[in-house]
Amino acid sequence: MKKKYRKLPRNTDYSAYRHPRWWPTWLGIALMWCVSRLPIRVQWGLGKLAGLLAFRFARSRRHIAEVNIKLCFPELTAAQQSALVRNAFIANGIGLLELGIAWFRNPAKLTDITQVHGLEHFEQARAEGKGVLLLGGHYSTLDLGGSLVTEFIEADVMQRDHNNPLMNAVMTRARERRYGTVLGARDLRGLFRSLKKNRAVWYATDQDYGRKDIVFAPFFGIPAGTITATSRIAERSGCKVVPFSHFRRDDGPGYDIYFHPALENFPSGDDLKDATLVNQTIEREVRRAPDQYLWMHRRFKTRPDENDPGFYKRR
Repeated sequence: MKKKYRKLPRNTDYSAYRHPRWWPTWLGIALMWCVSRLPIRVQWGLGKLAGLLAFRFARSRRHIAEVNIKLCFPELTAAQQSALVRNAFIANGIGLLELGIAWFRNPAKLTDITQVHGLEHFEQARAEGKGVLLLGGHYSTLDLGGSLVTEFIEADVMQRDHNNPLMNAVMTRARERRYGTVLGARDLRGLFRSLKKNRAVWYATDQDYGRKDIVFAPFFGIPAGTITATSRIAERSGCKVVPFSHFRRDDGPGYDIYFHPALENFPSGDDLKDATLVNQTIEREVRRAPDQYLWMHRRFKTRPDENDPGFYKRR
């Protein structure tokens, strides 16, 4: 069913989802809407509970997180690694609840508890007039952080469509209210059009996309399949690549958004050098709040040696 969903065209017309087979999804969406109306502290509490339940029962994802954290933080003791895995599930559980805020509420109401750092770096890059590629990552504040960013800058976004067409419709319509344009993950023409208009485009490269158009660049010291598209886009468009991140505060409800200086000497003409710089940049941000990263993704699935049995057990 998942593969079938991925082949369907994007349809954001809600009238297409009246059939009873969509009613369970509608029920889940209604629940998300209701939860999004609760005080943020209550939502965080429910998110923590959801994360702990996933930690307890989502054994396959827990295994992936355990492997990733063991690989990336060998300096931690076994107890510290286990604690980080647990905290990562909690952080991502909260992030799941925050989807409702991002999709169904006005993030402008959270600007008083949001602080932006380094906005001048983005403004300097945009002043070049060639567009800005916002180099993001898969942090647990993915949707809400992105929505909050649009309270301070104008931006477009590239998204991988959801497997469920109705959930994808809700997600896309929500993002269309926040971003100028919601581009498909493979819509490079649309991306270049946006950059040509001197737009900023949210873009993330920190996942394993298989063996096509990649180099193996270190990520936390582990060779990781890293796409070379970032260099190609910057070379062809002349855009600036500005790293940015967003995190949830630990000391109380609130969020921090960070913009950093545009990558220097990028692209360099050396794919491995460029990919290494991209991975190092994302790694630096992950270390800012390690528990708020999506460790449940098989980041090191593709290995340099195809005969390598790999890090993850099949379950």
